Amino acid sequence: MKKLLLFCAIISALMLSSCNEQQGLKSDLKKALEVAVEQNKQQAVRMSGFTNKFPRTYENGEVKFTDVRGWVSGFFPGSLWLLYDHTGDKELKAYAEKFTRWLEPLKDYRGTHDLGFMVFCSYGNAYRLTGEEYYKDIILQASSSLATRYNDTVGCIRSWNTGRKVNPELDYMVIIDNMMNLEMLEWAGYSDIARKHADTTIKNHFREDNSSYHVVAYNELTGDIVEKRTAQGRHNASAWSRGQSWGLYGYTMMYRMTGQKRYLEQAVKIAEYLIPRLPEDAIPNWDYDAEELSKDSSAASIMASALIELYGFTKNKSYLAVAERQLRSLCSEEYFAALGENGNFLLKHGVGHYMAKSEVDVPLSYGDYYFIEAAMRYLAL
Repeated sequence: MKKLLLFCAIISALMLSSCNEQQGLKSDLKKALEVAVEQNKQQAVRMSGFTNKFPRTYENGEVKFTDVRGWVSGFFPGSLWLLYDHTGDKELKAYAEKFTRWLEPLKDYRGTHDLGFMVFCSYGNAYRLTGEEYYKDIILQASSSLATRYNDTVGCIRSWNTGRKVNPELDYMVIIDNMMNLEMLEWAGYSDIARKHADTTIKNHFREDNSSYHVVAYNELTGDIVEKRTAQGRHNASAWSRGQSWGLYGYTMMYRMTGQKRYLEQAVKIAEYLIPRLPEDAIPNWDYDAEELSKDSSAASIMASALIELYGFTKNKSYLAVAERQLRSLCSEEYFAALGENGNFLLKHGVGHYMAKSEVDVPLSYGDYYFIEAAMRYLAL
């Protein structure tokens, strides 16, 4: 009897400790989102002095911008919408509406695969939160534009517009990032395209250990694979960290959108590959196989958001535990900027393109967006 009572006492103590840790994290995340509100309001004031410009990063003491057609243009309006969702703050909504409408010309833009990032993070959240037909119409037209980049011979949406006339046999580049643009297509009714792209990517992008190549080049005339390589990773056989996070998020999302178990199974495979390779603070190096060290907070925020959703589907507590580790690190002074600092971005220590020495150890607008999303997902548990 004494042993049983002792065992029960130990279990109760562990459960209480876990509960206290979760409540502590939730408290930290609420405080972080309070800072995020003020940082983004200050950023909105700054950006109101420009037209059709959006914050991209903060480097050498200056906020760097992108224009409407830059692939990151939708993340700042999207962050404003998420924070409005969290707070109900009408000032945030007004800013979100303003900057979202600047992106309207994207509805007819067929020159990029990133319309899902650009339009669905902005207009998608706008329609979700307001129900206004204007936002829906833009999403549907943008989805139609994105669908024109699909090639049924290859079975994928074209990523980069490279070599079109000179080398058609090397032309059709597909990157793992493209998984993130499928949500908008599924939502808009282009399910055949979205699922074919996801299935082709499962078949051709992943190695035996479930890590992903960054780029697969196809012959657009035959659909044959020409090359598998990297563009932003350390080398062709390495695991570029943000690319792995895109894959994890993308297949978790595709399961949510379709209910197809093959996508959940792929997400689990990716998670099981990534989790053992994380360092103590759970913030990955910019490439899992690189000797050069530079943490990528954006890869962590994307991964944390995906793992929280994956936990909801699988009830695998290890996924939630890793997301908690990542969020604790991202909330810490090491990674989370104080109010008024960091060019009004939230996260420090992001990596855009290490090998090109572009945006290394800087804040990134997409890192902030997925941190806000991850925090809100965790608080909703």
